[in-house]
Amino acid sequence: MKKLAYTLLCLACVALFLTAAYAQFSKPEDAVKYRKAAMTLIGHHFGRMASVVKGQQPYVRADFSGDAELVERLSKLSWEAFMVPGTAQGDTHLKPEALSEKSKFIEAGQKFETEISKLVSAANGDNFGAVKDQFGEVAKSCQGCHRQFRAG
Repeated sequence: MKKLAYTLLCLACVALFLTAAYAQFSKPEDAVKYRKAAMTLIGHHFGRMASVVKGQQPYVRADFSGDAELVERLSKLSWEAFMVPGTAQGDTHLKPEALSEKSKFIEAGQKFETEISKLVSAANGDNFGAVKDQFGEVAKSCQGCHRQFRAG
């Protein structure tokens, strides 16, 4: 029952984000709020997976796979909100280089999307070693982007 409620809550959040993703951002602040919300959810679910990979929580394939799939969906949401002019200022950690070096930033985002997709595939298999290895690759893609384009 808890799992069903959790899944429904996550799906409602994803639906909310998908709806917002197709709306134009009327102000740069709206785009910043949107992408911060998506990144907060990614961080939460990525943290849940990290605790499993570190052995702090038991590995339950269905739960891990669900977290990976949700992060995969969320990974596609925020990129439009990063490209809005003026969003490298104000309440954000985005470095201006993300907009001035747009192709590098997009490439970093695509790397994250590719690596999280591979994690979803691994999580749906029976090899926890492969899951741990691929989780590390996803983490590297996050760190690489954050080092280049995230301040603070």
